Amino acid sequence: MPYRTNIAYVYDGSFEGLLCCVYESYYQRELPSVIFHHGQAQATLFPVKEIETDPAAAKKVAHSIGRSISGEALRLVRLCYLSNMEERELAILRFLRIGYKVGPPVTNMLAHDDVRPITKSAQNVERESHFYKGFLRFSEYGGALVATIEPKNFVLPVIAPHFCHRFPGEQFFIYDKSHGCAFAHQNGEKNFIQLEHLELPPAGEEEEKYRALWKRFYNTIAIEGRNNPKLRMGNMSKRYWGNMTEFVE
Repeated sequence: MPYRTNIAYVYDGSFEGLLCCVYESYYQRELPSVIFHHGQAQATLFPVKEIETDPAAAKKVAHSIGRSISGEALRLVRLCYLSNMEERELAILRFLRIGYKVGPPVTNMLAHDDVRPITKSAQNVERESHFYKGFLRFSEYGGALVATIEPKNFVLPVIAPHFCHRFPGEQFFIYDKSHGCAFAHQNGEKNFIQLEHLELPPAGEEEEKYRALWKRFYNTIAIEGRNNPKLRMGNMSKRYWGNMTEFVE
């Protein structure tokens, strides 16, 4: 029996919801031409099918990816889902269809048109996450540490565990301005919050002193004769500077 095509899937935007799209595709023998979530404005001529998020079905698909393909394939899919790649949902579905056919070797098929985008987008998320683990700067507001980031990819779920491990006893808050989301760590509780706007009060006197000390340290250790702006921008892209204490005026 051939797969039904020319249909659009719409889901809630969650990773579990995306896995339910995979579940629906296989069990209903459908190959959607479009997959989008409720937050996207999408014009399509195809009939639209609402995919409900079923945690049990999502868990079943996640287990099947790890068992029938590999744990590495599941890791790549999770990272790709967090990327800013266009039509990532369809790309993930195509990647998994190949993975279910060939098994673990799929993650090494880097020349394949349906595998390469997944590995590339996952690498982009990992690279940006690595940068933010080093470039993120906290400021103190009323006893809590607050930081703002503006990533291209949705790296907040990747970097949050790093800072939970680094500051287990601290209250901290990371605001992702690009994606309208924040992560709060307080008294051992960890929560992701949808937040379109965050307006912080003026920094206190003590915080201003720490910022001045940090800038003085940065300027003091610099070696004038080795100043290489091009190399610095290569190692520390200028798009990160706006939220880094040593560069903010």
